Amino acid sequence: MKLVDTHCHLDFPDYEKDLDEVIERAVSSGVERFIVPGTSLESSRKAVELSRKYPQVFAAVGIHPHEADKVTPEDISGLRQLASESDKVVAIGEVGLDYYRKYSKPRNQKDLFRKCIFLARELDLPVILHNRNAQKDFLHILKDQDFNILRGVVHCFSGDEKFLKEILSLDLFVSFAGNITFPKAKDLRALAVEATVEKVLLETDSPYISPEGFRGKRNEPIHVRELLGVYEELFRLSAVDVARVTTHNADSLFRLGIEKESTAVYKIRDSLYVNVTYRCTNRCTFCTRDISDYVKGYDLKLDKEPSAEEIKSAIGDVSKYKEIVFCGLGEPTLRLEILKNVASYVKNNGGKVRLTTNGEGDLINGRRIVPEIKGLVDKVSISLNAPDSAEYAHLCRSVFGRKAFESVLAFITECRDEGIEVEITCLDIIGEKGIEKCRKLAEERGASFRLRHLHVVG
Repeated sequence: MKLVDTHCHLDFPDYEKDLDEVIERAVSSGVERFIVPGTSLESSRKAVELSRKYPQVFAAVGIHPHEADKVTPEDISGLRQLASESDKVVAIGEVGLDYYRKYSKPRNQKDLFRKCIFLARELDLPVILHNRNAQKDFLHILKDQDFNILRGVVHCFSGDEKFLKEILSLDLFVSFAGNITFPKAKDLRALAVEATVEKVLLETDSPYISPEGFRGKRNEPIHVRELLGVYEELFRLSAVDVARVTTHNADSLFRLGIEKESTAVYKIRDSLYVNVTYRCTNRCTFCTRDISDYVKGYDLKLDKEPSAEEIKSAIGDVSKYKEIVFCGLGEPTLRLEILKNVASYVKNNGGKVRLTTNGEGDLINGRRIVPEIKGLVDKVSISLNAPDSAEYAHLCRSVFGRKAFESVLAFITECRDEGIEVEITCLDIIGEKGIEKCRKLAEERGASFRLRHLHVVG
């Protein structure tokens, strides 16, 4: 597993005597990158120095709101210089507002916060954000029209569901520290679920907030692993899945240079997904590809479409998986012969096959394809996403026009008649009435129904 601790204060005196050992322990446990945020100009300098000494360490430069009363124009210039001179500086932070301790006047905190955000915008760097008991002013500044292109993370998130939704609406990430592991932190864990794994980063906030089992002791980056068990349960993923997704999140935000490659097969939980093509006959208004080519941390944009032999080789031992799912970011029935070839291999080796499709396979191939996949595909999951042909044409924008919707319904019926288990899915964007109509369409055709959420895939 590759892990990233996106927030650890390794420049603090707590690590003066054993920093080498602290980093070595974390690296040996899978932590590939550390981000050390500055809390003052001097702290930022130390963070940059550490990034030069240790290949795995990256720096953020910033001034904590506690220091706002003491900040000078030279301090801001110093941050700019540090960020401009080192390619290991990947963010401005930690910066923000803190009205809990009130170590600095709110007006000075807001002034410092704005200056740091301007710096991040001018240098095109993401921000590591701190907020405590200052939600209203915090959001007011972030929503300023001059700042709305910011990328960043609200670290050690605290607040309610309403505040979280505001943060997510700004397309910011969130991270939770070791306190999410505390037995009484049910509300915090519920917020993490609301955020979804696609918007969560891992952090320890070392040396603070040690996770359950280490409370009362100095925290350190190796303990970032303690978060995996919590997220594994919350997101119903494996620890490996959580590590991969959160590492991708951190790498995409901070540009940490973690190696990755596109893939024809990808494992999520105990299922293996087969990515046969990037092509699709729909141009959906809500298409995930318009947001990212990544699904649960996997890059699904193929350099070339894989052959049947390449896919079978990548699958390997079929018995290791609950099911093999033809899915990806394209429409699998565009490569029907490859699908049939690989599905036959899976079935001959005792595996189960599921096909996720837009249901336009008959139109794509110019013939009824259900007789050809009967016996090869155990279950078909059809993305309907609309209750009628007009709405389907508007939302899914099929290349086949208005006839696509009726063809999809016919495909559902054909699968049912041939004894293939059928599931109809739709996204929550179509509203309650649309959802209920899709549910009824599924019931009328003997199919199960599953509601999906926008841009939550995998």
